[in-house]
Amino acid sequence: MTADNQESFHDRMLSLGLARVSEAAAIASSRLIGRGDEHAADAAAVEAMRTQLNMLDIRGTVVIGEGERDEAPMLFIGEQVGTGKGDEVDIALDPLEGTTLTAKAMPNALTVVAMGPRHSMLHAPDVYMDKLAIGPGYAPGLIDLDMAPTERIRVFAKAKGCEPAEVTVCILERPRHADLIAEVRETGAAIRLITDGDVAGVMHCAQPDETGIDIYMGSGGAPEGVLAAAALKCMGGQIQGRLIFRNKDEIGRARDAGIEDLDAKYSRDDMVRAEVLFSATGVTDGSILRGAHRVGEYLETETLLMRSRTGSVRRLSYRTKHF
Repeated sequence: MTADNQESFHDRMLSLGLARVSEAAAIASSRLIGRGDEHAADAAAVEAMRTQLNMLDIRGTVVIGEGERDEAPMLFIGEQVGTGKGDEVDIALDPLEGTTLTAKAMPNALTVVAMGPRHSMLHAPDVYMDKLAIGPGYAPGLIDLDMAPTERIRVFAKAKGCEPAEVTVCILERPRHADLIAEVRETGAAIRLITDGDVAGVMHCAQPDETGIDIYMGSGGAPEGVLAAAALKCMGGQIQGRLIFRNKDEIGRARDAGIEDLDAKYSRDDMVRAEVLFSATGVTDGSILRGAHRVGEYLETETLLMRSRTGSVRRLSYRTKHF
């Protein structure tokens, strides 16, 4: 990623267009809230997001797209989007972060998209990533993936000026996290378990006064790790990630994605190497964003639109009759 690429990234001009991308996906998927059909909700978000991306004057390449693990309609990695004019950019997206949350009308479903200069984002394969994140205001490298969970909480509590019992950790509720959950509870720290949506889980760390969450720990999708890093690039905070491989096929995917060091530990700025735009729109009500709501003949959405270059964070309310 060169300085020329960064200078040719007209993020200010593109920001409102990116907000329309996540808004459109949220509006489309909102029709499926509580309908029990994850694939239909995802498909609606994908098509709406693709349509809006193709209206932008960009030469975009999807570098983080929908994973094959969900067997869902994809905005696939390598797909070219935009009009073919304007900036050459990387696109990272999750058209519906929380398909299950949407299908079951549960909190914190989002539509998420990030944009940066071409070759600015880690091309993360569709494998798991061990993740650790905290919010802004702490010394770089304060806590580390190589620390045991107990030590992470002890060190963090000391830096925060509190006891471990006053720390809250967000963890994805999965059987693979049973030992992690048990160890965290032994420290006295509180745990906020989430059923899905670990991009939102990481974002919660950046606003602890509002969300009550201090640390995110545990494994989830590697593509979502890059999206979370893009969010923290704008909001402030730290994230570390390390890829997890369960078989030779997953190692092959990493090799195909250009990953040479399979044991590498990635910081926020390793995953997102330049200034970025980030937009997320609420589908269901959550701790960060209000979900899509019908108000009379209108549908209203709330979007978080951020630019890392300036640190600007905008909350946009949008109302439309067409949904």
